[in-house]
Amino acid sequence: MNRDAKIYVAGHQGLVGSALVRQLKNAGHINVLVRTHGELDLTNQSEVKEFFSQQRPEHVFLAAAKVGGILSNSTYPAEFIYQNLLMQTNVIHEAYRTGVKRLLFLGSSCIYPKHAPQPMKEEFLLSGPLEPTNRAYALAKIAGIEMCSSYNRQHGTRFLAAMPTNLYGPGDRYDLQDSHVIPALLLKMHEAKVSGADYVMVWGTGAPRREFLCSGDAAEACVFLMNLPDPQLDGLVANHHFPPVVNIGCGEDVTVRELAELIADVVGFRGELIFDASKPDGTPRKLLDIGRLTALGWKPSTKLREGLLMTYKDFLERPKLATRVESVLPNSD
Repeated sequence: MNRDAKIYVAGHQGLVGSALVRQLKNAGHINVLVRTHGELDLTNQSEVKEFFSQQRPEHVFLAAAKVGGILSNSTYPAEFIYQNLLMQTNVIHEAYRTGVKRLLFLGSSCIYPKHAPQPMKEEFLLSGPLEPTNRAYALAKIAGIEMCSSYNRQHGTRFLAAMPTNLYGPGDRYDLQDSHVIPALLLKMHEAKVSGADYVMVWGTGAPRREFLCSGDAAEACVFLMNLPDPQLDGLVANHHFPPVVNIGCGEDVTVRELAELIADVVGFRGELIFDASKPDGTPRKLLDIGRLTALGWKPSTKLREGLLMTYKDFLERPKLATRVESVLPNSD
């Protein structure tokens, strides 16, 4: 990607999208194009068509998505499949129609079967049943992968799908009803520390293993993939016998219990951690095989503890979060 190329980041206010914007600007790109939901509703076909017709971006990072944790995925599956299918379908088609040179579609490691062999290779896609709690979201993302593949096959586009592992970092969402595990636990631990609570309740048994990658590293990997030389990129997108998918992760995982203990230490919460086995665990293990990405020449640089410290620092520096925490605490009087 040339430094002056017009690059559209869809979903720039989200965890990955905001990290992508920072990464691109730090790399010297001077024409990064963004739109808020109020300015451009990606579920609206006519709005997306008009935007691409007028702006004509050369490269697109499709990071916009409706995302959430186990609770929200289980409670609102219709919204997850409907909104994600609309957004990605509109953007991918208009990228093709207006001649976008390269597109990177961001998915998730939840696309792989619930009991896939570990670590999960890209070729394990569609090899078994999905985790029921997030099946709607996963199927939407799988549809996006197939759409990229189909447009590559029929129209010769260069649309690549990147499947990040569980992400965290600055700019994450902190909502106990709708957050992923790291922001949810960090918020719980912080509230417990400030209020002087004796314990924190953690969903599930603590036994499932999860892999986590800092959003800054994920953004760096995405930009790396978009900058691959044509022969390397074509090797990924022009193989019509295999979906154009690349896993993005760190290649290491921890148990949810180990994660909770690490977050408690980072936050400074000294109380007890109680695991509620009546709540769902989700997939027993989700570890990505990142051999394809490392063979291309990229590997992450941020260790989990280092990333959590950076994330907690960002949390403390966000006034709205401080206000939210204070509002749920008992009156100090």
